[in-house]
Amino acid sequence: MDTPEENGKKKKRKPWKQAPDKTSTAYKFRIYPTEAQKHQMARTFGCKRYVYNHLLDIRQNEWKANHHGITYKESSRILTDMKHRKETDWLNRVDSMALQESLRDLDRAFKNFFKKLAKYPRKKSKKSFAQSYRTRNQTGNIRIVGKEIWLPKLGAVKTKQHRTFSGRILHATVVRTADDKYFVSLCVEVDKSAYFQDMKNTKKIGIDVGLKSFYADSEGNVIENPKIFDKLHKRLKKEQQKLARTNKKSANHRKQRVKVARAYAKISNKRSDFLHKKTHFLATHYGIVAVEHLRIKGMLKNSKLSKAISTVAWGEFFRQLEYKMPKYGGRLLRVETTYPSSQTCHVCGYKNPLVKNLDVREWDCPKCHAHHDRDFNAAKNILSHALDIDARASS
Repeated sequence: MDTPEENGKKKKRKPWKQAPDKTSTAYKFRIYPTEAQKHQMARTFGCKRYVYNHLLDIRQNEWKANHHGITYKESSRILTDMKHRKETDWLNRVDSMALQESLRDLDRAFKNFFKKLAKYPRKKSKKSFAQSYRTRNQTGNIRIVGKEIWLPKLGAVKTKQHRTFSGRILHATVVRTADDKYFVSLCVEVDKSAYFQDMKNTKKIGIDVGLKSFYADSEGNVIENPKIFDKLHKRLKKEQQKLARTNKKSANHRKQRVKVARAYAKISNKRSDFLHKKTHFLATHYGIVAVEHLRIKGMLKNSKLSKAISTVAWGEFFRQLEYKMPKYGGRLLRVETTYPSSQTCHVCGYKNPLVKNLDVREWDCPKCHAHHDRDFNAAKNILSHALDIDARASS
């Protein structure tokens, strides 16, 4: 039988697939580039933004004119032609993979739009100081040597590697934050056997999140809400007032903008530190954690509670638990939103409609006369109901 090569046909390249025994994880490190490296990064940010916006215009015009959708391969050919033109040959000065990844981002944005997973792609703004670009590791051009990380077109960049890792680096994302700090996020391919641990702990716990206390668990523990935004919003307000009084085109405006960004970053970092510590404790001390599946977007429509719900960051708390529990051999179980965890007596199962009022913090069961704390009772019900659902699903 003739092969495709013998028939004059090219073999179709199969899409890259990760091996079943492999998984990928990210490691984020702060980097300290020189002024020349910062200038090269800024140039890459600009070129990436230009390519994205330019190809977005081309795809829009082609669809309006001919009802033809441009694919990623066609976009790549257009980018190659742009590099050979004299008026856009400056695109050759930056990392070529960063521009290719920009095309992939645009193609993914259109696919998500057609799948109704996202809104129609919009142009990248030059006004945003926070910028990033992604580049792939080819033939080991991204590597860590001593206290430096080697990146394409940048060379050796000083880094603070606070943790070690083993595995193949797939790609790197270089980020400049709004408060003028630089980070690199490495996507590393690792063995599943080394990354995911076996379940060592059989302890189970249910969690009921709240606003007054961050959460109450089924063991009777209460984690207080740190209210980080409330403690630091005065400084943020003061810096924002100073920014409003400056001329937008002045040097003082640029300096004050960084101070406002640092005030925001301090709030974000403190909140992130709190969430990481709590989720790490739960993931390492319990084999099963049961939570309630909250519809946070719907809850934010309540104008009186939207700010408190946003600043408490329930969504990020659940997201961290979702990836940390399997890593340490545990499981995260969810209970549907409609389950009346606060109104149901965990002793006899009686449903008390009067407890639907949020002002009722403690109540006695009319049937078995058990005394309940609202949050502890809800946490115990969440755990038992989640275990019941899991048992039915596995049987």
